[in-house]
Formats: sequence, structure tokens, C-alpha cells
Amino acid sequence: MLFSVGGLFALYEAWEKFQHPHGIEGAFWWVPLAVLVGAIIAESFSFRTAIIESNHIRGKQSWVKFVRNAKQPELPVILLEDFGALLGLLFALFGVSMTLVTGNGVWDALGTAMIGLLLVAIAVVLAVETKSLLLGESATKEDVQRITEALEADGTRIIHLKTLHLGPEELLVAAKISMGATETGQEIAKGIDDTEQRIRAAVPIARVIYLEPDIERVQAPGLG
Repeated sequence: MLFSVGGLFALYEAWEKFQHPHGIEGAFWWVPLAVLVGAIIAESFSFRTAIIESNHIRGKQSWVKFVRNAKQPELPVILLEDFGALLGLLFALFGVSMTLVTGNGVWDALGTAMIGLLLVAIAVVLAVETKSLLLGESATKEDVQRITEALEADGTRIIHLKTLHLGPEELLVAAKISMGATETGQEIAKGIDDTEQRIRAAVPIARVIYLEPDIERVQAPGLG
């Protein structure tokens, strides 16, 4: 909502400036430039801090992949907010500078419009990513691969596997796995316990695990 309302208001302001363009007048024309440059410097330090903190958990992922796959919603918000603020300040500096040079207020309107479009774009990205977390997001491909390898480590065949994030650091794993027709209840229980330990060792955030044993069924020849 913050980015949406801000973006739409900026676009409205841009439209008004396009309708009634005017240059920057007065003896203190340098004040907007000084304010914008100071804001860019301050925002750069904030953005740098966000990058450093994100790098602790980003690993080798690209920034786009990190934002799309992050399970902590606060990290994409902070990164995109700082990035949007820094880029928006650069747009504003461009618009103000060109207005001062040319005396044409259309440049200021153009800078404002660019800021509005930027904020709306960030709002859309955040809405899509936050929606996936609110509705329940599955584990990453890497975690699914680790879970699969842990399940199949003792020769078990996976019939069906589902994963669901209950929170940023809590993953639910549900799977139907094959068991031998001659295995006893005690053997099945021990096999499930061992499999759960392997899964948690491979993916520590897999805290809730449900494994349903089923009998391996061999399809008769000629049946589709």
C-alpha cells in the first residue's frame, strides 16, 4: 500500500507538472541539489547495510533469485525499499538538474513520472512475492533435492512428496513412501525414524515431517 499510494501520487504530481510546467526560480536554486545529493549519500549507506546483511544468507544466488526465493519477507522489502529510494533520488536529481540547465519544467515532471512508475513497479513485485509467502510457499529446489536424497538414501522409493513453509525457518515435509510388503510394524517405524533424522540433518528447517508408508505395487505387464 505504501509503494502503491506513493507511486500513484507521484504520477498525479507528474501529470500536473506536465500540464503546468515551470522552472526553478530564486536565489536558492542550489538548495534542491544539495538536499538530493545529501539524501543520495545517506541512502547509499543504508542500501550498503541492507546488501551486507542479505549477503549472509544469499549465498551464490543472484539478487533477482534471492528476492524471489527469500522466505523472510522483511529482507526483500528492505532491499527493494532502499534500492527504490536510491534510484528515485537519482531520477529526482536528473529532473531537477535538467530543469535548472534548460529552464524547462517538463524535465522535472519527467523525473517525477519516473519515480511514480518505479514505486508502482516495486509495489507489484512486493505484492507478488508477499502473496506467495502468505498463501504458503514450497521449499526451494535445492532443499527439495536434499530431502529427496535423504528419503531415497536407504533405497526407499518416493510415491508423493509435498513441502510447505510454515514460516521463514520452519518447513513442513509430507511424503508417501514405499515399504516392503513383508516388513513388520517395528521395522516400518524404525525406518521412518531413521528417514526423519536424515531429512533434518540435510535440511535443518524441516521441523514438521509426516511420512506415510505404503506397499510397493508392481504394475502387471500390458496394463496402462
